[in-house]
Amino acid sequence: MHKTPLLAAAASAALFMLSACGQKQPEMVNTYDPQAEALQNAAPVTAPPPMISANKTYRCADNSLYYVDFYTNNTATIRTTQSGAATQLTQTGGAGPYEGSGQSVSANATRVTVNGKSCHT
Repeated sequence: MHKTPLLAAAASAALFMLSACGQKQPEMVNTYDPQAEALQNAAPVTAPPPMISANKTYRCADNSLYYVDFYTNNTATIRTTQSGAATQLTQTGGAGPYEGSGQSVSANATRVTVNGKSCHT
């Protein structure tokens, strides 16, 4: 019986607190953008960068490791250490091996030839 006035008082207090929230627009303090002019004069983006379609680690017959990232634009990068410098490889006409800078990977597959060595994932 005594809970009804208490609930009504709590509901009224909550409603009063919510009514204090204004619907005003926030005040803009600083509208200066140091890159605004550069962004207006920038050339439009024509195409997004290629995405990684697969990244694989290959272990070869001589126990060496190669880390290869394959991209959607018929290119790949190869590294001899996980965080090492990457060498860019390209695939001619979307077929054949990925080659570049004296390095090669035969394909994006489970078993491949990396720099003339038989390797697997």
